[in-house]
Amino acid sequence: MKDLVSSWVESSARSTLSRLHEQIGVAGLAATVALPGLAAVVDQHSAAVRDILAVGVEGSAAVAGAVLLAGYARGLLDEARAKGWTLRAPADLTAWSTSDWTTARLVGVCSLAATMDDRRAQRTGNG
Repeated sequence: MKDLVSSWVESSARSTLSRLHEQIGVAGLAATVALPGLAAVVDQHSAAVRDILAVGVEGSAAVAGAVLLAGYARGLLDEARAKGWTLRAPADLTAWSTSDWTTARLVGVCSLAATMDDRRAQRTGNG
């Protein structure tokens, strides 16, 4: 039963990350290719989130990375929405170059999720 619950929780987390990737990650990661400054900012956000999840979450070694990352993203989105922020990908490269902290942080989350998926595919031979 524990394996079933763990599988469901991880599947739910991956769905959350997939939705976030569709909503903001695809456009944001594409923008990082064209905007080196944005790429640097997103890399810094990715590193900060990775450190928070690795060091700042008690018992994180026992939880799947996707679950931790999705939980972080959900918490960030909840907090931002409570302050009136709306999840919306900037419309063009100029807007991406001046995107806010929350947008850059979420693109960083998407970048981390993509690297986690790349490593997972390599381990299972699906990539």
